[in-house]
Amino acid sequence: ILMAADIALPKTIFSHGWWLMEESKMSKSLGNVINPMELIDNYGVDPLRYYLMRDMVLGMDASFTLESFIKRYNSDLANDYGNLVNRVTMLIIKHFDGKIPESGDYNATDLELIAEAKTISQIVRKLIGDMKIHNAVENIIALIRKVNAYLEIKAPWKLINEDGDQKGSVATTLALSADVLRIGSQLLNPVMPNKTQMILDILGASSIPLSDTSIGKLKAGTVLGEGKSPFPRIIIE
Repeated sequence: ILMAADIALPKTIFSHGWWLMEESKMSKSLGNVINPMELIDNYGVDPLRYYLMRDMVLGMDASFTLESFIKRYNSDLANDYGNLVNRVTMLIIKHFDGKIPESGDYNATDLELIAEAKTISQIVRKLIGDMKIHNAVENIIALIRKVNAYLEIKAPWKLINEDGDQKGSVATTLALSADVLRIGSQLLNPVMPNKTQMILDILGASSIPLSDTSIGKLKAGTVLGEGKSPFPRIIIE
């Protein structure tokens, strides 16, 4: 038909797999069909989009359970991503009047995180081009986890309380953490456009083009917006 209509033939054909409810194909007769609108009403569209892009591997069968959705949400979004948003912004508000502080000299730990942030965009673009969206999302969340690990190593909340002379080091740590968090949020924006925009607004990064994931774009003196993590933990009763 395409040839008869003089339309170029596709260079790639991508075939999706089956979506399973636990281990069975979804079927109206079995009554195991998931209503996505109910999930959206209960948990929001962005978390559902994230779960589908992270756990539903394109080209393969994928099994859905509410338990796996909640586990993924709490692990990645509430714990890793959301807690980082709250931790970084609360420290900046408390110790730097709600403004991105001025970075000083970087040490080896800082430079290691910067190197990760500089390469993440290229890695993500290649994975998406290869239709490995789940791996792309995992790489972005892995960067978020590295910022959390970086903060555990630097422990700015201890330094600023124990020794006022360490405020310059704390400023560098928090400025770099906020900037890398900004990069991760920009990369996650196509998957979660609403929630990531809220976080970018909190970081004062809404004027930075989403496509510009260069390090250092979140300038010193940028005023943080109001709000906290839009990913409250889901409590199962």
